[in-house]
Formats: sequence, structure tokens, C-alpha cells
Amino acid sequence: MKEKMIVGMGEALWDVLPEGKKIGGAPANFAYHVGQFGLPSIAVSAIGEDKLGQELVEQFNEKKLNFNLASVPYPTGTVQVELDSDGVPQYEIKENVAWDNIPLTPDLIELAKNTRAVCFGSLAQRNIVSRETINAFLDAIPEENDALKVFDINLRQNFYTKDILTDSMKHCNILKINDEELVTISRLFGYPGIDLQDKCWILLGKYNLKMLILTCGINGSYVFQPGSVSFVETPKVEVADTVGAGDSFTAAFISCLLKGKSVVEAHRTAVDVSAYVCTQNGAMPLLPADLTR
Repeated sequence: MKEKMIVGMGEALWDVLPEGKKIGGAPANFAYHVGQFGLPSIAVSAIGEDKLGQELVEQFNEKKLNFNLASVPYPTGTVQVELDSDGVPQYEIKENVAWDNIPLTPDLIELAKNTRAVCFGSLAQRNIVSRETINAFLDAIPEENDALKVFDINLRQNFYTKDILTDSMKHCNILKINDEELVTISRLFGYPGIDLQDKCWILLGKYNLKMLILTCGINGSYVFQPGSVSFVETPKVEVADTVGAGDSFTAAFISCLLKGKSVVEAHRTAVDVSAYVCTQNGAMPLLPADLTR
């Protein structure tokens, strides 16, 4: 019997900043933090046959992060990050790169059969190749696995459509969304004029979700389940940067659920972990042991 895995699937890339490049991509951040909770995790994406791709593999190995990174004839993904005159970052996510072209392989189908939880987003579905691979992977997870399928919506620039979002919400059983994304979704789906919580209840029922996680930055976060809601305030911390904080929230929440903790306990830990990540530079800091018990 193979060990059941927790999978982060989608983009793997380099954030190219004025001071140099840093490893990026929500799926890798998610898988890395799940691993810190002592659970078997793996990042699934694609890299180019180039120096940046090799360096990505080296980084994953250095961080002891399991991976399935297909090598494809496209450049390894990069995001150009530039600061304007006020120091505010502007992002240019390069298109038609390796992670846009994740191939569906026998290895991935085998992994799907042994998946306990998977987290995916909308960005990696901007290209039909990766979109079809992600959907085929989700469809290949056996019903009897009772796997958690987390759609961490992660809207970026204009790299999403109503059809992609609708299909992803049909494929998931847990939806994670932030307050700004919920406003965008409401416009797209025609839910104007009602408060955020009512919109969450509508989505929860419409897509028959186990849970809907709503994060509202400094205004706290909610976990909606049929018939109940958990709310936790956001701790006040000295923020170094917020890169990867949302991914660490998702990873901590799912890890705690899989370790048998209640939704309320998982929610509290997720809030504490993401607050800690905000106090550190970068998306993949080592977490204190008391947060990962």
C-alpha cells in the first residue's frame, strides 16, 4: 500500500526582484509547509530544459521538498517584479512558460490514485495544457480516497475566466478565497448588493462544498461549513512581507484536518502560522516547532 500524498499542483517559478531571484509559486509553498507538519507532500509542476529549471530542482532538493517536475521545451517560469517610484511592486508574469505546459504522465495518474489532499489554483489553468492536466488529475483521484480537493482561487492579473472558475469550483470540495477575490467573483457571477458572508453561504450551497475559507487580511478569517461558521481574528504582528502567507494558511489548515484536529483548532493554527510567515522574509521560512505539533 503506497503512502497517501498531499499534493500542491500548478505553477513553479522564479520571482525576479531588483535584489535577485527567489523561488515562487503557490503549489511549492503549500507542499513545503505541509511537509513541516510531518505529512508526506509533493509539488507538481513543469520546468524548462534550462539553467533556471536546474536551479529550481536544486532549491527543492535543498529544502527537502518532494517534487514531480516534468522537463518540457519551454522556458522555466519567471515573474518580473519591479518597484515603482513609491516602492510599490508591479508584477509581470511571463506567459507560455514551462508551468503552462504540465504534461499528463502515467506518474501523475499513479500519484492521483494515492492522493489524500490536493491544492490547486486558477493561475496554472490559464493555458489549456496545464488546465486539462489538472482536471484529469482531479478526476483520477478515486472517490473512496475521500480526498480533500482545495481550490485556492488565487486570482492573478487577467489570467482567469468565469468558465475556468466555475469548472474548478465544481471539481473542489473546499474553496479558499480572499475578500478582494470574492468581490471579483460576485461581479462575474452576479451576486452584487449582498454582504460577504451571504455570498459565501451561496457559494457553499451552490457547489456543495464541505467548507469555504474566506480570508480578510487584517479583518480576520472565516471557515464556513453547512450549518456553522468559525471566525478568528488576525493577530497584530510586525510584517516583514506577506509573500506566501496565504499558502501557509492553507497548508496549516489542511495539515491539521488530516491529523485529526477539529475545524476550529485547524483554523486557529492556520491563522497563527500565516501570521508568523508574515514576520519572516520570503514564502518558505522554517516554522517554530510549537506551531506544527
